[in-house]
This record gives sequence, structure tokens and C-alpha cells, in this order.
Amino acid sequence: MRMDELILYRTDPADEILRDMAELIGGAGGAKLLYRNLCYRTTAKLLKVSSEMGFAGNLWHDYLAYYLVNHENAFSLSAEMRQISRENTIRSFALHDLEIFREFFACDIRELDSRYDAECFGALADFLPDHGGGRRFSRRIRDRIVELAKDLAGAESAGEMLQRMERFYQENGTGMFGLHKAFRLRDNAGDRAVIEPIVKTAPVQLSDLVGYNAAKQMLIENTEAFVEGKKANNCLLYGDAGTGKSSSVKGILNRFFAQGLRVIEIYKHQFRYLNDLVSQIKDRNYRFIIFMDDLSFEDNETEYKYLKALIEGGLEVKPDNILIYATSNRRHLVHENFRDKLDRYEDDDIHESDTVQEKLSLYNRFGVTIYFGRPDPKLFKTIVLELAKRNGLDLPEEELLLQANRWELSHGGLSGRTAQQFIDYCISVR
Repeated sequence: MRMDELILYRTDPADEILRDMAELIGGAGGAKLLYRNLCYRTTAKLLKVSSEMGFAGNLWHDYLAYYLVNHENAFSLSAEMRQISRENTIRSFALHDLEIFREFFACDIRELDSRYDAECFGALADFLPDHGGGRRFSRRIRDRIVELAKDLAGAESAGEMLQRMERFYQENGTGMFGLHKAFRLRDNAGDRAVIEPIVKTAPVQLSDLVGYNAAKQMLIENTEAFVEGKKANNCLLYGDAGTGKSSSVKGILNRFFAQGLRVIEIYKHQFRYLNDLVSQIKDRNYRFIIFMDDLSFEDNETEYKYLKALIEGGLEVKPDNILIYATSNRRHLVHENFRDKLDRYEDDDIHESDTVQEKLSLYNRFGVTIYFGRPDPKLFKTIVLELAKRNGLDLPEEELLLQANRWELSHGGLSGRTAQQFIDYCISVR
């Protein structure tokens, strides 16, 4: 096989599966024992990938489709940005590479068993997994890759494969941003921001959050403008604990993911990576929310200065495809001392007004601030009844509310979280 002739889709040295399969497909049958052993080793690798990703059907074709989908190169990135023309030279290089991949797809791996006296590949040609999904991908992503594998295997020419890959990149993107919706930064990654996908995200919908309609509508309108390429603001969701601030951001992600929204979660000890993170995502054809959950700073913590510079104040203009969404129990994110306001201490700051403004300036840089307050007894009652209905909890209303009131007195007070915990408890003991 012509592995070394690949241009755009050249393999990573760590990608042993593609190279080993190329060796097996191109082998002439000499040193049969060595090839036979390679058959079993490669089968084991393909089975491991299948288990991680939940593939089914022809595992070899699934793997090839995954490789093409996940490969970021000049063609896939240009197609994602819809910046490639019919006469583009990059497109001709992609066509050259797909001619080679068409040879891979044309190989019936069952023939390798007879060629090398092995008994392994036949089971991979029509593989039935023992579970519905994988550890690395959601079922939705898995199904998308498996379907693409069938389309590519059925293509009658490399040109047809090119068209199908180009359409896939345009509709879904390429690499991890095309396959996943949420991400985090790896800890202890050195000097660079290393972005990792979050495999399984909570399937929260905004409708799951009972009440807070005005707050949710403000968040929806701002995010909708953002994904449509209109002017939008950074958002601060603040208020009492357990009121649905983080759940609202998760609901926003699930609502607008199909329109190109992606969320990257970052913690304040990682703020030094913010500039590098922005440089990696600013030219991608997605809308990114950098999400900071439970954000607050104490007097001795200065990481907020990185955030201030990113939001507004640095020399480089913040890219249009990036917003900051943060949640906090504090309206003013940086802790303020009483002495910041009163000049009563000998060691106090001489310019106390400057100190106060320095601490308030971060809050002022969020164009949209949304308050999530602790529910009053009436709203708490509504939340409990609605959650009980959704979960099929069949208890008399009067008894249910009486137990809910007793529960909240010893479990943190009135909040949506307390109501959910009470309903979960009721379900577990019935």
C-alpha cells in the first residue's frame, strides 16, 4: 500500500493500526508466520478501539472513517470554514490521498485470514458490540461515524469520497471540535493549553429548570445572537447556591450545539493559559463559550487580572467567536474588605477608591449579569410539584409538600437543588 505517498493525511508515528494494516494488505505472503502474528496484534488493537468508541459493523471501515474525520489538515480545516473552491490546489492533494484511502476501503479484510492462515479478521467485518455505546464517544457521534464509513465504502470513485468528506467537514467540522460539544484544559500540561474533550455531558435542557423564566430568556437571547454572528455580551450568572446557574449553561450548550456552539470549561488556577487557549480556537468555525463555574477570588488571588485582560483591556481584540460565561455566588467576584471602603487603618491603602475600583472592574466587564435568587416558598412548592410529576412520584400533594418543607429545613433551605435532592430521596425509598 502507498502509505508513504500520503500528503495531507499522513499518519502520526503513533498510529500503528493504519501502518500495520497497510503492511498486511500489501504483503505478498512471505514470512507468513510474522504476518500471521501481525494479524492477531492488529485485530486486538481494532477491538480495543471499537470498545472505546462503540463501533459496530465493519470495524476496519469504521476506523478509516474515524481517522479521516479526526484528521486536521489544510483541506479539512478549509472545508470546515467553507473556504475551499473547486480549483483549489489543496483539494487536488486531498483527492490524491483519498485515492489511497479508497484502496483501503476496497480491501475485504476477511481475505487476510485466508492469506495468512489466521482466524481473526472475519469477525471484524460484521462486528456486533455487546453494549450500546463507547467510553470515548456519545452514541450520536458513534452513529455519525459508522454511517459515514458506509457512505465512503459505497463511493464509486475518489472524487465521490472527496465530495462526501467535504460535505461532512462543512456540516460537522473536523477533529475533536467536530466530534464533541464540551471540553476542559488538562492540568499540569506545561507551558501550553492542552484542550481535552469531555466525553459525556449532562443531558440538561433549559426546560428542566423550573421557574426563572426571565433569567433563562436573557441567557437564550444573548447566546442566540452569539451563534448567529451578531453582537453578544459576556455573561455573569450570580446568586444563591443551588438555583440552577450551572445547569442553565449546560442547557444552553445542549440547545445550541447543533448551531456550532462549543463550551470549554476552565478553572481559575488555569487562567495563565487563557491567551494560548484563545490563540488555538479563534480561527475555528465554531462559537466558543469559555465557561468558569463558581468563580470568585480572595484578596491574595490575582488570577482575575488574566481574565480582565482577556475580556477587555489587552492590546489584542477578543475574537468574535469567543464569549465568557461565568457563574458565581458573589455578584462582586473579587473579595472586598470593609477597609477597602473606609480609611480607618494605618496600614490601609492610601488610594482606597482605586482599590475598590480595581476589584469592581472585573464585574463591570460582564455586559450581561443575570440574577438567580433563592426561590420563595411559593416557587419552591411549584418546583417540588413539577419535579414529582416528571418523575412519576405518586404522593398526595399535601403530604408531599409537608415532607418537602421538613426536608429543606435540614438540607440547606429553599433551592431548586434541595427540591431535586428531596425528590431523589423519595424515589429511592418508595
